[in-house]
Amino acid sequence: MIAFVTGPVAALAPDSAVVEVGGIGIAVQCTPNTLSGLRMGQQTKLATSLVVREDSLTLYGFVDDDERQVFELLQTASGVGPRLAQAMLAVHNPDALRRAVATGDEKALIAVPGIGKKGAQKLLLELKDRLGEPIGAPAIGAPVTQGWRDQLHAALIGLGYATREADEAVSAVAPQAEAAAGTPQVGQLLKAALQTLNRTR
Repeated sequence: MIAFVTGPVAALAPDSAVVEVGGIGIAVQCTPNTLSGLRMGQQTKLATSLVVREDSLTLYGFVDDDERQVFELLQTASGVGPRLAQAMLAVHNPDALRRAVATGDEKALIAVPGIGKKGAQKLLLELKDRLGEPIGAPAIGAPVTQGWRDQLHAALIGLGYATREADEAVSAVAPQAEAAAGTPQVGQLLKAALQTLNRTR
């Protein structure tokens, strides 16, 4: 198993990064939160989880071991694959997920694309004794996407856009974010922001 990758960031995309390790570019699937902390050419260390399928090998990257561990624990629940587990971590940080499960917070799980009311209830039952207790103190507005503007702006800067371009793109998708029910999905907003930037270039 590949536990982590270390090296300079060679490329960034809306949902992945390429890290150069020993002259080889390793593609790593990441959440917007993880990507927002990466910069082209800068050294990084990502905790990773390798998902093996019959037709593919996919490496998922995380800011730390705790996030990777939660990613793997989420997949022990029936019906949760790596993509849904990653979507859950794109909307909530590990402690927010622990808190949601510990308090039976259905709404927090329903905020994740692909999880409905019945799915949330099932997940709360299955994960209750698996994720453990929250590590940190309750944060105000626990979902990591509480500051979607900051996250989106940081992700665009990380992709190489100028501050002015990032500001304009964030403003352009603001109506979409404010119209969304529940917590804005940074991944979806990033795709929309990139489309507006491509049109203006």
